[in-house]
Amino acid sequence: MAIKRKIDPVAGASALRQWSDEAATGTVPARQVRATAVRFALEELAERAEGNSVEVRVPPFGVTQCIAGPRHTRGTPPNVVEMPDDIFLSLVTGKISWDQAITDGALQASGLRADLSAHLPLFE
Repeated sequence: MAIKRKIDPVAGASALRQWSDEAATGTVPARQVRATAVRFALEELAERAEGNSVEVRVPPFGVTQCIAGPRHTRGTPPNVVEMPDDIFLSLVTGKISWDQAITDGALQASGLRADLSAHLPLFE
């Protein structure tokens, strides 16, 4: 079942390119650019890794559920990945690897299914 997208794919891809270009120069991209890029990438992750067993959180911009497996409906999910927007966007664009982010302590991942390495990067 396809997800219902809220971010226009063209606008999302444009925001992601802008984030990548600005981040490469050491500039902190505008909040709206980061928000659009994160939401677009979360939607893409949910579409490519369809499911409801892992909750991916990128506060304050968004959250999605992905990865096939048992669905969680109440309370705190057993499989959660949470990270800042710059780490998430770096992972989805291949600027850093999942193993590097884990080693650096750049994200928090809990649960048996909370390994997104098979699904990242989304864009190269």
